[in-house]
Amino acid sequence: MELDDYLPDTPGEDDPGRGRRLSFDVGKARIGVASCDPDGILATPVTTIHLKQYPWPAATLQQIKLLIEEYEPVEIVVGLPRTLRNRASSSVEMAIGFVNTFRERWPEIPVRLVDERLSTVVATQALRSSNVASRAQRALVDQAAAVEILNTWLDLRKRYSHDT
Repeated sequence: MELDDYLPDTPGEDDPGRGRRLSFDVGKARIGVASCDPDGILATPVTTIHLKQYPWPAATLQQIKLLIEEYEPVEIVVGLPRTLRNRASSSVEMAIGFVNTFRERWPEIPVRLVDERLSTVVATQALRSSNVASRAQRALVDQAAAVEILNTWLDLRKRYSHDT
């Protein structure tokens, strides 16, 4: 499958229902992580996983495993980096690699792809408007982007449930 063939998911009948979700903003240097409450109302930042190499070493996968054990997610949400012209961005290969690795290790947890075109821009603007120092922004922007990605998915789920 070509990288441009990967498209965002749409909530559907296979929705696992109530439960926590974990979202991941996969980048070349860091992975931002966010979670939501079991009712899917509030997304909050969790952590940033710093990457030293790709494919991910056992230590990175261990960090993800610990997050899964702690949060017990019913669903995983991963940002799909696309350009404003809806084409695969240069980071899409990393995101798809993450999704494939995740599905191999934890096949029982559904993984959803969400359009993340503006998540980092929105996250950066939110941090700036909160007067977070620019040095501190780098450490938090990936988590904030993961929150934006998760909020996008939660909003889509709400819309879908009202449409059906």
